[in-house]
Amino acid sequence: MIFKDRTIKAAIFDMDGTMFDTERLRFKTIQQASDELFGTPISDEVLMGSLGLSAKKAEELAKSVYGIDYPYKDIRRRADELELAHIRTHGVPIKKGLFQVLERLKKNDMLMAVATSSRREIAEEYLINANVMKYFDITVCGDEVQLGKPHPEIFLTAAHELNCAPEHCFMFEDSENGLLSAFGAGGIPILIKDIKEPRPEIKQKAFQFYESMTEFLQELADATPNLPIPKLIDAFPQAINQLKVGIHGFGAMGGGYLTQVFSHWDGYTRPMEITAATGNSVLRNLINAFGKYHVDYSKLAFDQTIDHIRLIDIADEEAMLQMYVESEIIGLCLPEAAIKQQATVIAQGLLARHNTNGREITLLIILNKVSGATFVKKHVKQALSLLTDEMTCKQIIDHVYFTETVVNRIVSKASNKALIKQAKINFYSVEGSLADKNLLSRKNIRTILPQGEDPADQSIQSISEKLDVMSNITDIVNSFNVTVFNSGPEMALYAQKGSKILEQLRQVQVFDNMKEIQMIKNKLLNGTHAIIAWYSSLLGYQSIGQGMGDPRVLALVKKLVNHEIKPAILKESPVSANFMNTFIHNFIQSCKVSFKDPCSRVARDPLRKLQRKERIIGSIDLAQKYEIATPMLEFGTALGLLYAVRLINPNDKESLLIHSIYEEHQSIVPILTYHGRYNGQSYQSLDLEKDHALIERITDHFNRLNDPSLNHLDWPLEKA
Repeated sequence: MIFKDRTIKAAIFDMDGTMFDTERLRFKTIQQASDELFGTPISDEVLMGSLGLSAKKAEELAKSVYGIDYPYKDIRRRADELELAHIRTHGVPIKKGLFQVLERLKKNDMLMAVATSSRREIAEEYLINANVMKYFDITVCGDEVQLGKPHPEIFLTAAHELNCAPEHCFMFEDSENGLLSAFGAGGIPILIKDIKEPRPEIKQKAFQFYESMTEFLQELADATPNLPIPKLIDAFPQAINQLKVGIHGFGAMGGGYLTQVFSHWDGYTRPMEITAATGNSVLRNLINAFGKYHVDYSKLAFDQTIDHIRLIDIADEEAMLQMYVESEIIGLCLPEAAIKQQATVIAQGLLARHNTNGREITLLIILNKVSGATFVKKHVKQALSLLTDEMTCKQIIDHVYFTETVVNRIVSKASNKALIKQAKINFYSVEGSLADKNLLSRKNIRTILPQGEDPADQSIQSISEKLDVMSNITDIVNSFNVTVFNSGPEMALYAQKGSKILEQLRQVQVFDNMKEIQMIKNKLLNGTHAIIAWYSSLLGYQSIGQGMGDPRVLALVKKLVNHEIKPAILKESPVSANFMNTFIHNFIQSCKVSFKDPCSRVARDPLRKLQRKERIIGSIDLAQKYEIATPMLEFGTALGLLYAVRLINPNDKESLLIHSIYEEHQSIVPILTYHGRYNGQSYQSLDLEKDHALIERITDHFNRLNDPSLNHLDWPLEKA
């Protein structure tokens, strides 16, 4: 690996203060032990001076201050006991960014070593407890060298055992003595800031200085390759980093797609937790109880398990604020109508983040709308202006990446009824398995491993028997399986360039200009998808996949895509040809197998979808600009109106509105030229005079469709 023009073949890490945030804990335990055994806590000054020293050197320093009778060895032994007790209970405090650094180095063929002043007994327990021992080829500990830091022996020994020349070794340190040791060994010292920075004349010996391991990670990422877009069947990374991510709106795209994107992360590690907000209590309670869920890819007969996820109530203000404060990136997956209401929640979360840590955050806007990020940003700014002053508002907005996206995937969510049915089946199955194995009588874990009993005092047979019982219970509980989403297999998420964290995500492709891709998605795919749903529903089908099996629907799709929308987009944006055919092919193939995607989901909100600049009428306008006839799009518009007028889905509010207007006027013209309010703004409709000819053609299609004797539903097959 080449890092800043230096060839790197190995990485040698100090442990305390560099990988683990244990120096503060060690200070506390040594002071407690000194107070217990000597009657006086050791001073901060002596402890600071001991940083990076070997045990022998640290003892000499302590005795020079407290006298020759100072029981340093006993104090250190007692401090080790206190520290180990804390670590065994609470775990090793790991420096943020460590796992990502170790994974990137290891997966890029680095030789790896630990060079720590700690005794091997302590070092190994820490490394195993922190689950990082697996990364290191060798470990060299303080009780195995003659001369401790700042002498270079420990780093020279580690490099020698790795069969690597020191000048090709990263040597990670946090202390002055450690830095002197690495520099003296002739390595490439990387100084990571901890409790006490070295003096300036010593600090300059570092090859590079970083405020944190995370800061080093950013430069390491530039020096190591990003992994390609994963295949659907590729496993998620095993290593868990310390990052948290959020999803604001756990619907089809949030739960059936973004969770996969976040779980693949950069291909090296993945976040420790995905927090997702939803108002669906059934979904929330079920997934939190299971601790995981499945996404079904029916086309490939493949299930993918999503875990490390926690669902929160979207109405829980405290939980929402916490998600915005803690997450590095949040996917915003809300319908357009909900943005204005949730903008206040977003603004409150961003303000809380600003007041807590002030870090940048990426908002990944998953919205079926061209310039969706601009739309969201506008509403969030308005909400922020009501919460804080103008300067603070600007500071917050400047730290947020409102990122435009395009998603080329079809996802549907199982109904609450189906979810509850799955839960019951799973419960009865698990209950039966536990009873069959006679495990239900074991009321709690204390029966398996009694409190106060030290595992070290038990025989291997005893431990094995108890572990076998626990393993049986774990296997049975892990067999819980609830499939929440059904998804198409498309992997790539297209996003606006700008956010550093997005550019590292394996499943994300970034672009300088998203307008061309958004136009294809909105007009070519979204509009066609809605027309498929309206047409299929009117023909009596329940799902998109069923409808696509009807030759009339397939004929309509092919004609309006290939002869109307595609030519218009290519005229407007010739560069779209680079990915147009791939989009079309993937879309049609996905629709053909979308048997679990209900038409009612895709067909909803017809008034929004028939706005002037939206997906269908907008496509007609674009085609007319280049004098391209649009008979199929006009037919599709009439289908949408008939779908609403006939109240195919009586629970759809926009269908009810369209139905009421039609009932009052017995004409669709007032609908096409509707001037009411929509989401707080004037509805963008057709102009009665300027669009007279278009209105007449759509009306003619509607009237023919509404007359069963004319069989106008067969028209796409008849049209040459």
